[in-house]
Amino acid sequence: MVAQVAPSLAQQRSKSTATRKAPARKSTTKSKAQLERERLANLRRIREASRILSQTQKQKEASLGQLNALKEKLDVQKGVIRNISSELKYIESDVRQTETQVQQTQQSLEQLKSEYARLIYASSKTANSYNRLMFLFAAESFNQLMLRMRYVRQYSEVRKTQAAQITSVQQRLNRQLTGLTEKKQEKSSLLTTQLAENRNLSTLKVQQDQVVTKLSRQEENLRQELANRQEAVRKLDNLIAQRVREEIARAARVAAAKAAAKAAAERAAAGSSSPGSTARTSPAAEAAATRVDRITLTPEIASISSSFAENRGRMLWPVARGFISQHFGRHAHPVLKNVIVENRGVDIQTSAGEAVRAVSAGKVLTVTSIAGMNNIVMVQHGEYFTVYAKLRSVTVSEGDQVQAKQSIGTVYTNSEGTSELQFQVWRNSSNLNPESWLGQK
Repeated sequence: MVAQVAPSLAQQRSKSTATRKAPARKSTTKSKAQLERERLANLRRIREASRILSQTQKQKEASLGQLNALKEKLDVQKGVIRNISSELKYIESDVRQTETQVQQTQQSLEQLKSEYARLIYASSKTANSYNRLMFLFAAESFNQLMLRMRYVRQYSEVRKTQAAQITSVQQRLNRQLTGLTEKKQEKSSLLTTQLAENRNLSTLKVQQDQVVTKLSRQEENLRQELANRQEAVRKLDNLIAQRVREEIARAARVAAAKAAAKAAAERAAAGSSSPGSTARTSPAAEAAATRVDRITLTPEIASISSSFAENRGRMLWPVARGFISQHFGRHAHPVLKNVIVENRGVDIQTSAGEAVRAVSAGKVLTVTSIAGMNNIVMVQHGEYFTVYAKLRSVTVSEGDQVQAKQSIGTVYTNSEGTSELQFQVWRNSSNLNPESWLGQK
């Protein structure tokens, strides 16, 4: 009888062990770590937008700056809710998997207990010393005696092993049940947070609608403000175009002069002068002199341009804090109906007195001022240019060499309490979208 029970237990134990293997976790779109990073980034953006909004709300009248700050908070709030929804899906998946593991562990535990009960029943027949001795001495040969002694020892070892396994599985089950309870509590807490964030979203929407309503009553003022802005933008565009043309022409003259000097030196070295020969400008010099659409790429300019271009998509922001309040290109006016506005760069709304910094190393090409744009700084980076407008103060001069992150001034705050920087990126005479260049803050 012993010989039949022991192998059976070994086989069943191997089956129960296989049953306890947990299924592999399915891959999720975002990991918990990514969701946590997003959550922290959203909290930082909300703090920034709240700080900026509080400055615009100090004025009694509603303003576009106030509307922009509310819109930023609204957008971030939606991101917070999306983040919570993703976390909930992650936890729900975790709960389902843990419930499956608990069920499998419970089944494994029941199977082990059943096996142990059968083992105890079988061993009870030889439990006392007299029965055990009778079982051993009833052997018909010495070999059978040794075999029966081995079976008795095996039974004792199997009982100990089964008892240890039951204890281990019970402990694992307890841990899984504790983890399941914690996950369900986390889910409940997140659901409560989600409800609160949805209420915050509704409140922000009401505030936004109220500001839009107030601004709609100021249509005449808004149209005048828009006209003034368009005039300031036109003057800024003309200034940029003029300075770029001047720099292209200057670079062309320098390149042509260098090419001509090089050609003259080569002719002199070759002794090519002969009676009747006339000085002639080299083809390279002629090409450099006539090229007026882009800056001539000398090795130095090419190197600077390459360094600037390598930062595309990860470029430093011109301010440490803030958000894009008006995007690049053509888009509808936030209040005025059927009005399209065009932005050559991006407007970045920030805090009062915020330092404005160079996004890359370069040379200060222009420092000037225009009504409606206040102080303006234009920095050259080889064949690229960056423009910083709406500055209250400037700390650099034309011709200065600046480094990335170096302060070039502070942002201007208007009468409505809005602190906003106009930032542009150009390549020769081509206007580029700054948003494709700026990296994550």
